Amino acid sequence: MEIKSRFDHFNINVTDLERSLDFYDRALGLRELSRKEAADGSFVLVYLGDGETGFRLELTWLRDKEGAYELGDNESHLCLRVAGDYDEVRAWHRENGWICFENREMGLYFINDPDDYWIEVLPMKK
Repeated sequence: MEIKSRFDHFNINVTDLERSLDFYDRALGLRELSRKEAADGSFVLVYLGDGETGFRLELTWLRDKEGAYELGDNESHLCLRVAGDYDEVRAWHRENGWICFENREMGLYFINDPDDYWIEVLPMKK
């Protein structure tokens, strides 16, 4: 059997939904596409998009979650390619204190979101 699939979305849990929405908009230009709120207010799901592809980032906020999420040794990460002047984007990320790791030899860096998820940032391929 051959299975064919396509990416739909990637989920992360967030502790402060508005702070995360602001970060993903300002740092990466991701905008809200849709949201689903539980009737009892126990959760909110917000789907963000890049305006270019169909891939979505799902932010999940849970009302009863207390404290920060423990990310442990999980080294998975999201990666986005940015258009325009890569050095200018990097400077903007540095100015806002978002850069958490740089590897200049490999030509890449990572920013971390308000919940400390790491996001790799690469230039747009030409």
